[in-house]
Amino acid sequence: MREFKDRTAVITGAASGIGLALAQRAAREGMRLVLADIDEAKLAEAAKALPVAADALCTRRVDVSREEDIAALADEAFGRFGGVHLLCNNAGVGLTRLAWELTTADWEWILGVNLWSVVHAIRHFVPRMLAQEGESHIVNTASVAGLLSTPAMAAYNVSKHGVVTLSETLYTELRAQQAKIGVSVLCPAWVPTAIHTSERNRPQRFGEAAPPSAASAAYQERMGQAVKSGRLTADDMANAVFDAVAADRFYVIPHGRIKQAVRLRMEDILEERNPTPL
Repeated sequence: MREFKDRTAVITGAASGIGLALAQRAAREGMRLVLADIDEAKLAEAAKALPVAADALCTRRVDVSREEDIAALADEAFGRFGGVHLLCNNAGVGLTRLAWELTTADWEWILGVNLWSVVHAIRHFVPRMLAQEGESHIVNTASVAGLLSTPAMAAYNVSKHGVVTLSETLYTELRAQQAKIGVSVLCPAWVPTAIHTSERNRPQRFGEAAPPSAASAAYQERMGQAVKSGRLTADDMANAVFDAVAADRFYVIPHGRIKQAVRLRMEDILEERNPTPL
């Protein structure tokens, strides 16, 4: 999809980080915007700064882990603008814990936001995108954690591996149907966003995470430092996404150096070696 002007983009997790950068880039491209986030106040504040006319902008509080919220988002997007041309399933959360310290609620929260949100979006957006005229594109935000297995990130890794394989499956299915819907999966490494403070937006129904053990706390500290030290920005991620959409490219891996670790993991699998520690 090479034309963006006067088309409609739906972006989840749009109040900050990569989601906000995607919204800013889409606005500069002259797109109509439907922006969703669980933090309604922060989303409203972010939207005020976007160079988009009021009649071309819609913001909505959405808990992406709830199917009914995603369904309502789709209804509003199609009802207001008549079509969706760029769907960015971007909302994501993380929690640093050793695998055996994660509670059922932790798993439900992380999988709900990171993976089930994409499942719900495919269910409620794709049939309508298939029925509309012209080209469109879906971008699912995964992570290099969907290609690797970082210690103390079990639930996050599982969710992002799920997003990668779901995206690959969706891509092949749409191609088999000769659909005019492209698919890309974004797999960033360290980007200085607030992903390491995701618990600020954890819904009450999941309760609070238990305090980390000393071992988990050490991983958590390293994870926070890694996120904050990321050299590529959220704007870099948004630019990489729009380049990929224009080129109809599936894999979007902006951090080129991480491919060495991905290659090593693939070699471990093919050679049936034990996993090389990261």
